Amino acid sequence: MIPAIKKDEAFIDEVKHFENDAANFHLWWLGQSGYLIAWQGKKILIDPYLSDSLTAKYADTNKPHIRMSELVVRPELLTGISIVSSSHNHTDHLDAATLIPVIQNNPGISFIIPEANRLFVAERVKITAGYPRGLDEAASVTINDFTFHGIAAAHNELDRDEEGRYKYLGYIIRFGKWTIYHSGDTLWYEDLEEKLAGFSIDLALLPINGNDPARGVAGNLNTDEAALLAKAAGIRHVIPCHYDMFTFNTADPALFAAKAESLGQPYTILAPGEQWAWGYGL
Repeated sequence: MIPAIKKDEAFIDEVKHFENDAANFHLWWLGQSGYLIAWQGKKILIDPYLSDSLTAKYADTNKPHIRMSELVVRPELLTGISIVSSSHNHTDHLDAATLIPVIQNNPGISFIIPEANRLFVAERVKITAGYPRGLDEAASVTINDFTFHGIAAAHNELDRDEEGRYKYLGYIIRFGKWTIYHSGDTLWYEDLEEKLAGFSIDLALLPINGNDPARGVAGNLNTDEAALLAKAAGIRHVIPCHYDMFTFNTADPALFAAKAESLGQPYTILAPGEQWAWGYGL
């Protein structure tokens, strides 16, 4: 199993050490598409999956979710979180075993979701339907100095509910002088790069596990496409994700690195639990 760089109490201690940095923001990869961002004493969680719920769910099926990487941090250890987000309803992005303790242990936390998913989210996470903050394409919300803009995601299609709202979203997250794009799960659809270019993105968090129908699950950008999309959209830096969690649905980040280097696209590859800060060497 791939070890976490920092885990549990050691991970929490590192977050506490950096969370009040006034000059830079700090980011930790939690595995799959999950991240923790700390900036000026504020902390947000993006799509955290911090359990083995999928491994248990699919243990006796033809699609076993065999974990490849260590769990970075038990969700009950995460405190002082002001925002948690979910990009769509798949369990590795909307995990009750993660979100229920995070919400319980962080009074006043805001929960950002696609508006189209409100009732499903409420039932899964055992919250009132009015509690989450719902977004859609081109809608935005500002909470505690973080602004989230919704960007439609194609996983595999640009699916909408009966009211035309997108079920899969990415988020443009703006705070201080920075703009981050967390794509959620998505393919590269027509005009996505033009949408992204309009935001002048500093950092993109992009999946690289690809779209193989034989896996029996919806797909994402592959290693080449993630690098090409970042270059086409003028993104300053990329960190790949959505790999090394489950053996049946992963990719080699070295292939992404090779493509990014061939394009002159700056990037960083993180290990689970590893910290990265804007401004260090950039």
